[in-house]
Amino acid sequence: MKRAVIALGSNLDNPVAQVEAALAAIAALPGVRLTRRSSCYRTAPVGYAEQPDFINAVCEVESALPPAELLAALLRVEQDFGRVRTFRNAPRVLDLDLLLVEGVSQQDDFLTLPHPRMHERAFVMLPLAEMAPEWRIGTLGTAAELAANLDAGGVTRLA
Repeated sequence: MKRAVIALGSNLDNPVAQVEAALAAIAALPGVRLTRRSSCYRTAPVGYAEQPDFINAVCEVESALPPAELLAALLRVEQDFGRVRTFRNAPRVLDLDLLLVEGVSQQDDFLTLPHPRMHERAFVMLPLAEMAPEWRIGTLGTAAELAANLDAGGVTRLA
């Protein structure tokens, strides 16, 4: 079993409910155990601004699946939730990203670990720093260190 971190996001069809349901779906995946999760955060859209705000969160799992199989399982969860990929940064009912897998550095056509832009995104790093401030992001530093250096404007923790 390896620890892994997954980012969750939604901005369609009751996004808080979508994120909560996605957490349950991840916990139900064979070979995966949900160990902790962040709060939900309301975040302004990035890239394509003419869309509703997102609800974002992260979770930590223990997984017996190799990283590529875990990502494939997450993509199936997205499809089960009705994810349609129309254009980059489009509104979506569910977005799941595999961010980190403990002890794994990987770069191929299907998967890059750690996620290559996660350390630049407050909507990822603030929830991660809340949940697991000690997680190291490659050689860049800990989640807490990286989150402290980001502009948190447009990112609000929900109660």
